[in-house]
Parts: sequence; structure tokens; C-alpha cells
Amino acid sequence: MKTDIEIARAAGKQQIQEIGAKLGIPTEHLLPFGHDKAKVSQDFVADVRARKRGKLILVTAINPTPAGEGKTTTTVGLGDGLCAIGKRAAICIREASLGPNFGMKGGAAGGGMAQVVPMEDMNLHFTGDFHAITSAHNLLSAMIDNHIYWGNALEIDERRITWRRVMDMNDRALRDVVVSLGGVSNGFPRQTGFDITVASEVMAILCLAADLDDLQRRLGDIVVAYTREKKAVTCRDLGAEGAMTVLLKDAMQPNLVQTLENNPAFVHGGPFANIAHGCNSVVATQTALGLADYVVTEAGFGADLGAEKFFNIKCRKAGLAPSVAVIVATVRAMKMNGGVAKADLGSENVSAVQEGCPNLGRHIENVKGFGVPVVVAINHFHSDTEAEVQAVKEYCADQGTEAILCRHWAEGSKGVTDLATRVAELADADTADFAPLYPDEMPLFEKIETVAKRIYRADSVLADDKIRNQLADWEAAGFGHLPICMAKTQYSFTTDPTRRGAPTGHSVPVREVRLSAGAGFIVVICGEIMTMPGLPRKPAAESIRFNQEGLIEGLF
Repeated sequence: MKTDIEIARAAGKQQIQEIGAKLGIPTEHLLPFGHDKAKVSQDFVADVRARKRGKLILVTAINPTPAGEGKTTTTVGLGDGLCAIGKRAAICIREASLGPNFGMKGGAAGGGMAQVVPMEDMNLHFTGDFHAITSAHNLLSAMIDNHIYWGNALEIDERRITWRRVMDMNDRALRDVVVSLGGVSNGFPRQTGFDITVASEVMAILCLAADLDDLQRRLGDIVVAYTREKKAVTCRDLGAEGAMTVLLKDAMQPNLVQTLENNPAFVHGGPFANIAHGCNSVVATQTALGLADYVVTEAGFGADLGAEKFFNIKCRKAGLAPSVAVIVATVRAMKMNGGVAKADLGSENVSAVQEGCPNLGRHIENVKGFGVPVVVAINHFHSDTEAEVQAVKEYCADQGTEAILCRHWAEGSKGVTDLATRVAELADADTADFAPLYPDEMPLFEKIETVAKRIYRADSVLADDKIRNQLADWEAAGFGHLPICMAKTQYSFTTDPTRRGAPTGHSVPVREVRLSAGAGFIVVICGEIMTMPGLPRKPAAESIRFNQEGLIEGLF
């Protein structure tokens, strides 16, 4: 079997103008980056977003395991499948971060016969959006230190600067640093650190902003520091929001590419779901909804993170109402949740599948709690046996949910038509009664408790007085209406990444809270989650190189 990159390289791609034409995008509104990718102009996006919207379909998943789940692969396959059964469909996914590409997780373009291309470009620099976000973020960082150097007219307390720098790479050495050493000419030394670009509030803002005006307003609202009297200092106070918006002008325009089957895909924005809100841009989603009858999008990692934030943050902020949710699961992952080691996953073990299914059941129950119909996609692996697949189907039936076996990785759209047909039926039935998990007016700590207890099934939330007082101060300052964005390990419902299955009787420790006033949410950092990841012992970067033919190899 060919590798993903070999399959992508052999794709029969169409000119990007042909892909745009399938959605009715005029050539003059496509800004090409080569022959196979383009940005869609701001003017066209503004016009399209006012049109009647298609059906929105969310693809989410169980908690990720080393066995692999294939959420993006299923998103791409489902989009192709809908097109194959005669539906006018489009896909919306996130852009890939260089951090996981050169680290452990790999790229974000799907896999096998269900990929978005050009895969190599998407997993590297693509159209430069992440570079623009990094530059805009760090421009603000430079202007904070520069303001202090030249007299500090805003009376910023250097001990209370909350704005850290970012870069789009995993680098644990930058988590905690001291800057401005070397004497008076270099400024005032202070302790700070770096986050990865996908955790930047600028990334979140770009993915939630409606247009350039809204982008500039949100950037201006960013709280970067406090005075000694604890008065908030914003990006607007520093006069940085205009220049940041200029840097982000092109990045705000959604990117159009294609699947292996030449169907349209919007790839735009890329916040992580374990430390940010985990969804592609509102602009791309609304553009797709104005052009297609069915739009398939995804939310990062498991439904306890990605789907929860998709519903409580993105849908709340953008006025979106999903029609269907697809939860991706694999027989292999069920066996891992049932206690089987990765090396033994190739052997049939029906009892382990049954023991691991409660993780899937927890996600089904949670997603249904938002009033959205659910169908399970069993992403097929060649080692799966009929008895194991049947065990998953029977478990889902007991949960009142249909599970459908999908072979899109190996067969493309032909392997996913059953799922596409069922999803279209559910979407057309208009039975969804979507509602977020908590109201805007609920106190911030109660919002944290609501997510922890109803989604994670925790008994309690552990937070010291400093955190509780900070939340109370933000409520007093007018931020109490904001939703909360949980930063937590993706591997478990708990904050312990080793606890698989559907655990109960645990607590959620809150280590830190951060105000993202521009994005419009409160980040709640739980357990040992890091906003600047590190590389693994053997990073993928060691295998990425040009081969003798001058082609890239090692990307996955």
C-alpha cells in the first residue's frame, strides 16, 4: 500500500479555478497560490455569508489513542461521500501546525484515499497564515516592551504582563524564559515565556472574527497587562491593533483546496482543541454554508474537548446550529480502552472491544446532550473482524445510536456512501434542537463546574482562592458573560492522560486561568497541560527529507 504522501503526490488535481466553479466562486474572486490552492476574496466572502445557509455537519471522535481514530480522514471521506451521492457538499477543516508535523502527531490533511491536497503544502507553510499570526502576535509583544522602555506612560506593572510570545514549533526550552538581559539598552529584564502559535489569542480571534473590522476590534480588546492598581491595559491602549490587522489582512481570507476526488475543501485557521477552541474559522464555515447544501467540518481531538468547544464557543459566537454530529471510533481504539496493548491490537478480542466501548458511549451521551442527532462512524482497519465490528454496532444500538462501518481510507467515497446517505437523511429531517451547555449569565466558576461534571463526569473542580478571586474580578470587570475554554489533556476524560475508558470519581484541578478578552472566552488550564508542547524522544523531523528524486518524504 502506498503511503499517504505517495497517494497525495499521484493525485489528479484540477486547477483551483475549476474547484471554485463547482461552488460558484468567480475566477476574479480567487487569489491563487500556484495552480492548486487559492484564497477567496473578502468581498466575495462578505456577499456569500448573507445567503441562506446549508446544513452543518460536525465530525468529532472518541478520546485519541495510539491506535489511531482518523477524524480528519473521516471528515474528508464523508464530504466526498456526500458529493458521490449527488449532494452539493464542501469540507471545512483546520490548517496544520508545524509543531506536531515535526513532532509526533503528524499532519492534518486526512489519509489514504480520503485526503485534502496539496498535502505537502498544507503540512508545511501553506499560504502563510500561521506566519502572519505569529508576526502579528509578536509585534504586540515587541510594542509592550518598547512602551515600557520609552517611559511606560501607561504605568504597566512589569510583574503583571500577561502577553507571552509565540512560535509555531514544539520547543519546551522556551516555556519559561527571561528577556531583556544585557544592560539598560536592552530594556527591563522580566520573566516570561513562549506558547505555540496555535494557542495564541490572535489565532483564536482570527478564527472567530466576522470580518476585518471585527478582527481589529477584537485585537484591540486583548488584555496584555495590568497596572500596579490592577487596571487592565489593552492592545488598543498601545495602539497596536491597526498594524496587527494589516499583517493579518490576507490571513483572514479562507483558503480553498480540493480532495483527492476533486471536491472543494476550505482549510483555514488552526487552534488546538486541548489548549484553545479547536475549530476552523467562522469565516470559512459561513462561506461554505452560503455556497453548499451540506458542510462537513470537524472539531479537534475527542468530543469532550473539540465538540464541547465547538458547541459552547464557536456555535454560540457565530450563531451556528449543527444538524448532525458524527462520532468517529475504531475497533482498535475500543480494544485499547479495554486494556489491550498496542502490540496486541491485531488479534481478535471481542470482550476487550465491549469493555472499551463505554468511552464511546460517554461521548454519544454528551453530544446528544446538546440536542444534536448522533451517528457513529466505525473507521475500518484491515485487522478488524466481523465479530468486533458487530460488538461496536450492538453497543451503539443499545445507546440509541446507529453505527456504520466506513472504508473511506482504502476506498474513498465508495467506502462511505452508507454513512453519507444516513447523515444526509438526518440533516434533512431537521430534528436537531441545538442548545449550548450553559447560559451566558452563569457565573464563571459554575461554567467550569458544569463542563467538568456534565462532560468529564468529575465529582469536583479543585481551584485555590487565587483562581476563584481572579474569576470574581473578571466578573466584576464585565467579563462574566464569556464562555470558558478548557485546556486539558486530550487522552482522557480526566486530567490524567493514562486513564482511558469512561472514568468517574475524579476531580479536575485548575492550575491557571487566562482572560482572552479579544477572542471572547476564559482559558482554564487544568492538570499538567502545556501551552508550549515539547518534541518526543524521536521527533518526526528526523525522518523528513528530500529523496534522490528531489521529492519530500517523511511527512504523514
